[in-house]
Amino acid sequence: MGRKWNNIKEKKAAKDANTSKVYNKFAKEIYVVAKQGEPDPELNTSLRMVIERAKTYNVPRNIIDRAIDKAKSGADENFDELRYEGFGPSGSMIIVDALTNNVNRTASEVRAAFGKNGGNMGVSGSVSYMFDATAVIGFEGKSADEVLEILLEADIDARDVLEEDDSVIVYAEPDQLHATQSAIREAGVEEFSIAEITMLPQTEVEVSEADLAQFDKLIAALEDLDDVQQVYHNVDLGEE
Repeated sequence: MGRKWNNIKEKKAAKDANTSKVYNKFAKEIYVVAKQGEPDPELNTSLRMVIERAKTYNVPRNIIDRAIDKAKSGADENFDELRYEGFGPSGSMIIVDALTNNVNRTASEVRAAFGKNGGNMGVSGSVSYMFDATAVIGFEGKSADEVLEILLEADIDARDVLEEDDSVIVYAEPDQLHATQSAIREAGVEEFSIAEITMLPQTEVEVSEADLAQFDKLIAALEDLDDVQQVYHNVDLGEE
């Protein structure tokens, strides 16, 4: 899974470079999750998970609190959760997750981003069957063997535990994200470089050099849309 982790890091680095958009996307997601359940992370596991993920992107506490307060205030702004699937250059597959208060606008913008950048929209299910929802937790300060022992004691069956560069990366079932992170935190880890549920491709493809710039432009266009929360793909970015 090494290359997949590098792809996640690439995506995260790109988002970190545009903090205002990252903050706005998290504020929207936190508001939606807080409104759907209890606006208290101690009572709402989904909200707690979003906040934990926001922290790995360095989202300021005041933005998190403001989004929760908006949900508590009874604001009536409603958002739909949407998933779009499509294809990019060199047979690449792309999943786009969005939160929107205007479905027609979002569908039009996503379709335009694909069409103007060498891709095309697919029907529901045309791409997602080639991806697996996976919890990914990354951190420093422990060895893979130590982490395996920690997870074993917590009765957590991880899909994989790897050491890459100075980090340990744990891949787990989506519903084990919170339990896995909690077990690792109790073992002394305080900071996480990533802690989220992502869509990992079952296989990866290489984009030709001629198509790489077009592919990058397509991903950037999709991620730049205000309604788009996450973009996943199956392209091997060639990093080790």
